[in-house]
Amino acid sequence: MCGIIGIVAKSSVNQELYNGLTVLQHRGQDAAGIVTCDNQRFYLRKNNGLVRDVFHTRHMMNLRGMMGIGHVRYPTAGCSSSAEAQPFYVNSPHGIALAHNGNLTNAVELKESLFREDLRHINTDSDSEILLNIFARELQKLGKFHLTEEDIFAAVRGVHRRCRGGYAVIVMIMGYGIVGFRDPYGIRPVVFGKRNTTEGVEHIIASESVAIDVLGYSLVRDIAPGEAVFITTDGQVHTRQCADKPQYAPCIFELVYMARPDSIMDGVSVYKARLRMGKVLAKKILRDYPNHDIDVVIPIPDTSRTAALQLANVLGVKYRDGLVKNRYIPRTFIMPGQNMRKKSVRQKLNAIGLEFKNKNVLLVDDSIVRGTTCKQIIQMAREAGAKKVYFASAAPPVRYPNVYGIDMPSVDELLAHDRTVEKIASIIGADWLIYQELEDLIACARKGNKNLKDFDTSCFSGNYITGDVDAAYLTRLAQHRNDEEKLKRNQDEIEAIDLYNAV
Repeated sequence: MCGIIGIVAKSSVNQELYNGLTVLQHRGQDAAGIVTCDNQRFYLRKNNGLVRDVFHTRHMMNLRGMMGIGHVRYPTAGCSSSAEAQPFYVNSPHGIALAHNGNLTNAVELKESLFREDLRHINTDSDSEILLNIFARELQKLGKFHLTEEDIFAAVRGVHRRCRGGYAVIVMIMGYGIVGFRDPYGIRPVVFGKRNTTEGVEHIIASESVAIDVLGYSLVRDIAPGEAVFITTDGQVHTRQCADKPQYAPCIFELVYMARPDSIMDGVSVYKARLRMGKVLAKKILRDYPNHDIDVVIPIPDTSRTAALQLANVLGVKYRDGLVKNRYIPRTFIMPGQNMRKKSVRQKLNAIGLEFKNKNVLLVDDSIVRGTTCKQIIQMAREAGAKKVYFASAAPPVRYPNVYGIDMPSVDELLAHDRTVEKIASIIGADWLIYQELEDLIACARKGNKNLKDFDTSCFSGNYITGDVDAAYLTRLAQHRNDEEKLKRNQDEIEAIDLYNAV
């Protein structure tokens, strides 16, 4: 999961790109980057860290131009490395920069074919660099000195023919403009908007509508699955369907956890979808535990608040914010390394004792992935004096890895894989545990947009919408994504940097 943004304006875009990335910071806290274009030259700044730490005044002053793209990253492929911070750049043809959210499922094959057939070297383990070179090669094959919008759409068609997986992309082409496109299933989100100014119309492309709102643009719509939107340097907008057989199947986990509640995704209000999740989960509790003795409903901040509030309303039980969050600790789900996640939970949350003491407490979270957070919070609740601690997940059990750009690890690290609900409750220390039903979750999402027939539910169901994920692929993914392997890659990078500095 990453955040991407691109702007074509009538004045300098550096500050607005920065502001947009801060709004999208929840989508990635590992690295940030911006590249702008001015007078046939790209200006780039990227590094590991939060947006506020990567960009200082001297960097902002150097990011010149009225067109640019930005990226916030957390590592799903590759490692937590400044070398893999985006945007990526390639000088041929024309000069191209790219920001990408998602994951290519055929990255290994593409990397080899780029080297053997296209004579292009990939310098990192990032599939985003592969995607950039695929796009560049498709443009290069046209052999055009001057590009038209049809040439750019032809290159996007070539990307769709060669690449598989989930991806939302913004590409900036020197002297031409920016183009945003989405995989043929629409798995990863991307929207575009516009704003009227005295100088003319300005345009924006971003992962979530909240970035468009905050920057004062008006949302036009989502980019459709397989579609490309090309915005020229002078503000003209061209759109084209570039996939042969597009099929709408957005990632449902965006609505559960990833997206901000004030975003609209594929015509669905994230906030309202989460309200519906709380409502149907409460109805399940009333069915399964009609004589429940819950005294208070407490959300695990922040993503679960909306669902927990509606759940409490339907149950007719008090809702309380019994856990105080330290907002300076990043989201633990996307932290690299289990030890870091465990350590940060205690630093991140603290219990208000009077809301727990001598009460039967229902804790509500958006989902349970590794179980690190919920197990420690249940222990905190008992230490704060709770008589009984129940636990509710607004999502179904996460039993399978996500291969389309969300860092859900190997099955061995997923708490729910190959375990019953009763066994999971025992492991995390809950008196009882209840999960959302997958059919109910789909209904909650679909109610916001009845035109949505399918969703990517692979992390819950094990059904991979692209049809190219088999056991061998999942084994390779597990070896690449497990915490031990990530830490090894990070250590290798640190040692390489130390050796370079020593020389």
